[in-house]
Amino acid sequence: MKVVQTADAFRAELSTAERPVGLVPTMGALHAGHMALLHRARSANATLAATIFVNPAQFGPQEDFLAYPRDTEADLSQMESAGVDVVFTPALEEVYPRGFDTYVDVGRIATRLEGEFRPGHFRGVATVVSKLLAIARPDRAYFGQKDAQQCLVVKQLNAELNLGAEIVVVPTVREDDGLAVSSRNVYLSPDERKAALVLHRSLSLARRLLEEGGSNAEEIRRQMRTLIDEKPLARIDYVSIADTTTLDELDQITGSALVSLAVRIGNVRLIDNITLGD
Repeated sequence: MKVVQTADAFRAELSTAERPVGLVPTMGALHAGHMALLHRARSANATLAATIFVNPAQFGPQEDFLAYPRDTEADLSQMESAGVDVVFTPALEEVYPRGFDTYVDVGRIATRLEGEFRPGHFRGVATVVSKLLAIARPDRAYFGQKDAQQCLVVKQLNAELNLGAEIVVVPTVREDDGLAVSSRNVYLSPDERKAALVLHRSLSLARRLLEEGGSNAEEIRRQMRTLIDEKPLARIDYVSIADTTTLDELDQITGSALVSLAVRIGNVRLIDNITLGD
């Protein structure tokens, strides 16, 4: 496995690599969700590339950029075990050199849900992903369904900026009790870890209500909120039942719907989602 620190070196490595090339962008702190992306990409591509870069542009002023877990040595070891061929580990100034002032605005879809509660977040995501796709020019790029809105943003920028990759979305990886695997789970105390199960329970409730014939989206949202509010440690940012392409909130579920939520458990903000009606 080769590790490079500059965009020119990363581009050079992949320009002569055997095709197809799969790319897995990460911010490090690898967990089972990242490993699922790496294994999926390894199985489908002749060359597997990955990145480790904690992107400051997607963190708000009150968010945990400095506290975000970092262990590059451990991450590289896991990447090597997954069969990664080349890893890009740029310094901050390599991605955002002095005077950098060009950002990607993906428009309306980035103003909903996470975009409302984390202003500027998707501008940061879209900018760094655009740069990585432009540098690497992969045949496929892999992202996790847990960040469902991010997947929609990436698909839109890839298509509208003609970056040429196939965007592959890999199902959410969960703990045995249903909690979605996340780098932020390590911040949960034992009591908060138990309370965090309410996210998966509320999503399961939505699925059950639809299976039992319920189609009124607002009633399902109401019951999900009621369930979450039973946990004193939980504070809701949003509960959404939306169109899977536009993220417009639905009144009735007549086809597929993205059910997503963001809940603060203590000081830890968690997100999760499922798709209904497929």
